[in-house]
Amino acid sequence: MSGREIAYIQEAFAENFISTAGNNLLQFEKQLTQIVGIDSAVALNSGTAAIHLALKVLNIQAGDEVLCSSFTFVATANPVLYLNAVPIFIDSEPETWNMCPQALESAIQDRLKKGKKPQAIIVVHLYGMPAKLKEILAIAQHYQIPVIEDAAEALGSTYQNNMVGTFGEIGIYSFNGNKIITTSGGGALVANNPEYTQRALFLATQGKDLAPHYLHSEVGFNYRMSNIAASIGLGQLEVLPERVKKKRAIFAYYQESLSQYDFIQFQPELSGHYANRWLSCLVLAPDQPVTKEKIQSALAAEFIESRLLWKPLHEQPLFAHCSYYGQNIAGTLFQQGLCLPSGSDLTDTDLELIVRVIQKAIEK
Repeated sequence: MSGREIAYIQEAFAENFISTAGNNLLQFEKQLTQIVGIDSAVALNSGTAAIHLALKVLNIQAGDEVLCSSFTFVATANPVLYLNAVPIFIDSEPETWNMCPQALESAIQDRLKKGKKPQAIIVVHLYGMPAKLKEILAIAQHYQIPVIEDAAEALGSTYQNNMVGTFGEIGIYSFNGNKIITTSGGGALVANNPEYTQRALFLATQGKDLAPHYLHSEVGFNYRMSNIAASIGLGQLEVLPERVKKKRAIFAYYQESLSQYDFIQFQPELSGHYANRWLSCLVLAPDQPVTKEKIQSALAAEFIESRLLWKPLHEQPLFAHCSYYGQNIAGTLFQQGLCLPSGSDLTDTDLELIVRVIQKAIEK
């Protein structure tokens, strides 16, 4: 926490608005739209809820196929299953680790041959790194398939100087406790089409029709963010630039400190791509004496947490029935990659210790 959140929380208590209504909630949405540069936003209780509502807003039905990045957290694809729709998984490319445009187009062409036109594309900006949006959006436009940007990990990242999450039909952000800023738990759906956000707000608040009494003609959900959570978010939005700066400094330290090892590669950043570096991730070349397990074990011995990269969704038992297109770049990254400690409260001493432990594990 930045320390700035408590004043907004006290304001919410003073106004006696602690549930899913209040001025701070509205202000949080307004400030979010101004920061990312988009017309409208709906603050929700999770990024997962935002993806679910994005699919609902785009009228995804049972049996519809949705093209989805495979190299991501399960929350990206679970909402597809909520609707009894069918995820079709797309491999990564090695330059950003995100959805591969070539695999995407191959998948679309193959599904069309099978008589099933995909109804949406969910592209993820993995670990805060913008995907190849120019290529992906061109393909989507050619085949007239709407794009949902899963920018859950990427608030503060830009593509061609514009915030990610603002390029597709709908964007989503997450403010979970592990994200670059947090509302303790929360998310948002954003769009330049106000009809999308109005529809999402209606569905997020139990689908209550306009009437002098409680009237419901379709299924709604309890997905609205609370005014207290939004109060935390207001304090966090103030320090977003500082968080991005610190995360990028952490990444730069790791990259520079481990640059002498040519078998260690970090997630690249192409021209025009500006990542918030939510997590600093590396991959090890195969057939090296040091493995990710050896590094992870050495860190754990010093009570330093690290984590494996996301296990691709096409390799998950939950999605064993789903089609997959690509060359298993995502699977290779999972097998060879590791997420290093990346918290914005890491000190220089912390970072020096982490690097020293890694170097010792390598030199053994």
